[in-house]
Amino acid sequence: MNKTHITPFLIICFLMLSNCVFAQQYSHQDTLRGSIGVGRLKWNVLHYNLTIKPDIVNQTIEGLNVMTIQDSGMTTMQLDLQEPMQIDSIIVNQQQLSFSREGNVYWINFIPTIQNAMYPQKKIEIYFHGRPRKAKQAPWDGGWVWSYDKQKNPWVSVACQGLGASVWFPCKDSQADEPDNGSTLNIIVPDTLQAIGNGRLTSIKKIDNQLAVYTWEVTSPINNYDIIPYIGKYTHFSEKYNGLKGNLDMDYWVLNDNLEKAKIHFTDAKKLVTALEYWFGPYPFYDDGYKLVEAPYLGMEHQSAVAYGNGYLKGYMGSDRSGTGHGMKWDFIIVHESGHEWFGNSITSKDIADMWVHESFTNYSEVLFTEYYYGKKASNEYVIGLRRNISNDVPIIGDYGVNHEGSGDMYDKGANMIHAIRQIIDNNQKFRNLLNDMSKDFYHQTVTTFQIENYMSKKSGIDFSKVFNQYLRTTKIPQLTYQFRNGKLFYKWENVVDGFDMPVKITIGNNKEKWIYPKTVFKSTKIKSVEKTLKVNASFYVVTKQIN
Repeated sequence: MNKTHITPFLIICFLMLSNCVFAQQYSHQDTLRGSIGVGRLKWNVLHYNLTIKPDIVNQTIEGLNVMTIQDSGMTTMQLDLQEPMQIDSIIVNQQQLSFSREGNVYWINFIPTIQNAMYPQKKIEIYFHGRPRKAKQAPWDGGWVWSYDKQKNPWVSVACQGLGASVWFPCKDSQADEPDNGSTLNIIVPDTLQAIGNGRLTSIKKIDNQLAVYTWEVTSPINNYDIIPYIGKYTHFSEKYNGLKGNLDMDYWVLNDNLEKAKIHFTDAKKLVTALEYWFGPYPFYDDGYKLVEAPYLGMEHQSAVAYGNGYLKGYMGSDRSGTGHGMKWDFIIVHESGHEWFGNSITSKDIADMWVHESFTNYSEVLFTEYYYGKKASNEYVIGLRRNISNDVPIIGDYGVNHEGSGDMYDKGANMIHAIRQIIDNNQKFRNLLNDMSKDFYHQTVTTFQIENYMSKKSGIDFSKVFNQYLRTTKIPQLTYQFRNGKLFYKWENVVDGFDMPVKITIGNNKEKWIYPKTVFKSTKIKSVEKTLKVNASFYVVTKQIN
């Protein structure tokens, strides 16, 4: 059909159909994955002791996850393991339990002798195997990465944020329940390779013929998606950092050929810790140490074992996301992914819909890093430059209970929201204290959006609820509509949520900058300037419109 012959009626029908097609649809599996349903109630994960043996040639794995849990009266357990991975057996107190599968979920019924309330702490042995999903474009479209370095040595790892740790091992795959006492990761590899994991290396043992098992221990709570093996021909170097809580072990595992360049390039890591300890407070994992591990993909914030794959370049793969030049002064992956140790790893959102708590603050850590070393002007230019990446496609906060992230604007738009909040607080020391206190008060905790929002409002003494609603829950950019008339400036907010009342700094003509306090109805103030121009301070992510 020629497009010039499409009638208005057909256009309306097409738009209605498009809305149906593109509206987000969720399945029962999405609900099981994203919510705290009956099978996730009444038990709490205390520890994972995970043993894996990858078959690099066939790209399969087999393993055992010994979960220590606190049982408060459950009768049915939901375990998550995504197809095509399979559970072979589940054993508690030497008794094998029966189970059934529903897509990516296994249901386990506990027999009466195991439901004994006298033994609330249980060890559950889960044997599993299979061919885990292969990453299509890690870390964004994740899974296992089976690759080789330039010398044709195997180079293997995993990236599974959002996708979930259950893509490769059985677990309670919810950010709301981190193992309170950390995790143990035992990685069985050919003894010609090295295996790196989270936390501290506690042993290397030769087993069987030409195999070795590397055991890594994490003592802090940890996100499931952060528990990651790295396998390859690695070499190691380290240093000590005298930080706010004493000596921090900083370890670096890189491919053999990259040792010398890494020793020079990875100086950004110590600089990062210095800057963010100033802004956020002590590095959150002194007990587990800090590591950068060279990975066969761009990078990820894996707790105490940050994945690095930026090619030893400054910026983001050699470019500046802000377009200002400031982002070329440091390695984006080292700064950003390490910033997640505070926001994402220590402070973790219970629901993935609230991932802005991870990404907005971590994106702003780039701004704070820039300010610490290059000054306030540079940091302002950097964060304002990031706006070129904002799409305003869908709200930053996703849908709850279905494992759904919101817009990627949680990075750059979220950072600009925090920057505006900082301007309104209008006191650098008070803002820094707020960030320090937040890191301390939510240390190693899982949180909700409302906890963070209410905390920032209470600590600052300023109600930011409308600011959060505007920038997190809508795609609308606030518009300051104004008019010069009869020696006065008339102004109000448009394209905003009900009750939006964010103050902004403006300059009229050549006069000094001043605060105004717009609402959604016109207010006015007397002006002296004969020059009828108005400029909003660029630190506020808003637009303006002058009317006659």
